[in-house]
Amino acid sequence: MTLTVMVVDDQIVVRAGFAAVIDAEEDMTVVGEAGDGAEAVSLAERLAPDVIVMDVRMPGLDGIAATRILTGRENPSRVLVLTTFDLDAYVFDALRAGASGFLLKDVQAAELLHGIRVVATGESVLAPSATRRLIGHYAAGPSAGRRPGHDSSVLDRLTARERFVLTLVASGLNNAEIAEELDITVGTVKSHVNGLLRKLELRDRVQATILAYDLGLARANPPRPHS
Repeated sequence: MTLTVMVVDDQIVVRAGFAAVIDAEEDMTVVGEAGDGAEAVSLAERLAPDVIVMDVRMPGLDGIAATRILTGRENPSRVLVLTTFDLDAYVFDALRAGASGFLLKDVQAAELLHGIRVVATGESVLAPSATRRLIGHYAAGPSAGRRPGHDSSVLDRLTARERFVLTLVASGLNNAEIAEELDITVGTVKSHVNGLLRKLELRDRVQATILAYDLGLARANPPRPHS
């Protein structure tokens, strides 16, 4: 099965570079390119790509607004946001808008391709370094602490281990890193993650990360649970 991908970036050279890397893969094909959010929304409606690689800051309709429109449609494309460190706050808004994840713009080609494949399966991908930077940004800013929109009582649905895994997910750790941290197998980590997503009625790790931010759980070095 060939994945169809659309690349959205207002910088022609950057857009062409990403498109060339993606199109060179046997299991992927670039079906369209757009230079701003409005063009992306229009083109995606016609082409219905599996994955949209989306820049954030663009003239006119930006990547956040475009993502919100695109993910609000029936049978939406998955959106993978690419950003730079100085746009972290914008990316967090993009995740709230429904993006399936984000990577840094200086990402290696192999990591970008892996990210596209991951989100195409319905999973999410988060750049660990950018996630940790987000934690620092929000912890130091006026928005630190619990945000309105979620009742902390939802955490009562989780076991102590699931709650701790949630903080590790929100800290940007992948399953292998969580397994190493807790000295358990990757399969057990997957079970914990799937369990907490099901209990909290969340779509994926992105939504779990957002919930953790809202409830003030996201931190760079979460405390270990009591045995």
